[in-house]
Amino acid sequence: MNISFIGGGIMAEAIIRGILGANIASSRDISVSDPIKLRRQYLTETYDVSTYSSNVDVISESELVILSVKPQNLKEVVWEIKSSLSSENTVVSIIAGASMQSLCKELDHNKVIRLMPNTPAQIGQGITVWTSSTEVSESVIESIRKILKTLGDEIYVDEEKYIDMATALSASGPAYVFMFIESLIDAGVYLGMSREMSRKLTLETILGSTKLLKSSDNHPATLKDMVTSPGGTTAEGLLALEQGLFKSSVMRAVISAFNKSRTLGKQN
Repeated sequence: MNISFIGGGIMAEAIIRGILGANIASSRDISVSDPIKLRRQYLTETYDVSTYSSNVDVISESELVILSVKPQNLKEVVWEIKSSLSSENTVVSIIAGASMQSLCKELDHNKVIRLMPNTPAQIGQGITVWTSSTEVSESVIESIRKILKTLGDEIYVDEEKYIDMATALSASGPAYVFMFIESLIDAGVYLGMSREMSRKLTLETILGSTKLLKSSDNHPATLKDMVTSPGGTTAEGLLALEQGLFKSSVMRAVISAFNKSRTLGKQN
């Protein structure tokens, strides 16, 4: 399978690493375009893939054309590649907010897959939500599923509306988690711990709590209550979080990210 990437950023690299690691394709079957010379050199030296400065040059003979550029660069890329696409190409987009309808219309191309991975895909621990247009063949869908499995877990959805929701929750979610982790580490330092000790305690607490919840059938609130003794330290800490509108702040963050994703879709 010949696969081309338009944009050679972090997520494109994660997918390349997954493809090569799972022997889904060889390095000679992968080509990448990127405007930054140093990035092209890095990808060639690290993965032995072909790299180009021109987006058009990577499309030739590619079964999959993966768009991994920033949303603000999409229109320029579409204008550049649309006349080079053929019926043999399936376009795969990981661009936030870019709907399949708009991609099909702007590219004048009806074989489109839209997916939204997240950054833990870099270590094979991601989650990707994805969908496809009806014109995409079953064989291509299965190939994409195999690729996504190298990044972690995947969820195929029949309704595209879930992609924008996933963008706000699972794709943006790592940033919310990192901010929470940063806050816990800083709190430990404030109390007098070394940053190294506070970091270790925080990361193991987050990791262990996640694994416990994943292995349990209990609601998160039930596990929370198991930690919380009447009149104890945890109850005091939870009160402070409630006073700071912690839960509603997180919910508003996800809703705001969802609305932004929809806005980006209208702009593209």
